[in-house]
Amino acid sequence: MQGQRPELAWKEGDVPVATRFDDPYFSLGNGLAETGHVFLAGNDLPARFGTGFHVAELGFGTGLNLLAVWKLWRETGQTGPLHFTTFEAYPMEAADMARAQAAFPEIAELAEELAPHLGKTAFTLPDLTFEMIVGDARDTLPAWDGRADAWFLDGFAPAKNPELWGEDLIQAVHDHTAPGGTAATYTAAGHVRRALASAGFEVTRAPGFGRKRHMTRAQRPNTDADASMEGQGA
Repeated sequence: MQGQRPELAWKEGDVPVATRFDDPYFSLGNGLAETGHVFLAGNDLPARFGTGFHVAELGFGTGLNLLAVWKLWRETGQTGPLHFTTFEAYPMEAADMARAQAAFPEIAELAEELAPHLGKTAFTLPDLTFEMIVGDARDTLPAWDGRADAWFLDGFAPAKNPELWGEDLIQAVHDHTAPGGTAATYTAAGHVRRALASAGFEVTRAPGFGRKRHMTRAQRPNTDADASMEGQGA
């Protein structure tokens, strides 16, 4: 795996903090519950699952979001593999990902299955097809030839990592979303919501996780013009 490694500190034992951004990778309260609330429920999953469903993500981090959605995919008896593409500029060391994942016994079985593949940029399992695109998403996402049904927008806080929340990148997210596809993020920052709306998403504010009052959900309209493009680059 290429890419610059993040510098980490650890809080409460197993919560990694990126010192570059002075921000934890997930909630100090319960990172797995946060993923369930923000990214799974925020994208109406598992109700929207179907054959060939494709999740894309900005910010792979510890791999917790992957494990959570993969667990849900398996538990709900979906057909075929879940497709998961993630964009990450600072990939963690495999040992650090494993340490963070070990804090959640609910995903221990899947984490054990994933462990031999940590550090790989692509692999295929019977019910999971994975790709990590390493580098600055502002460069790599516009060049991507895929389209996602659901986006996990999980960069560090906009105030600390503004590069991952700029208008051009949000536009690229929209342009690589299937008609009717969705995006969800923990942040309700005004400029992020405005960027999503300007890009063409229908944006709504929803109750946030834990102490966060609000989060953001977005959907690309399934218009006739969009539908005519369906399947291109998917």
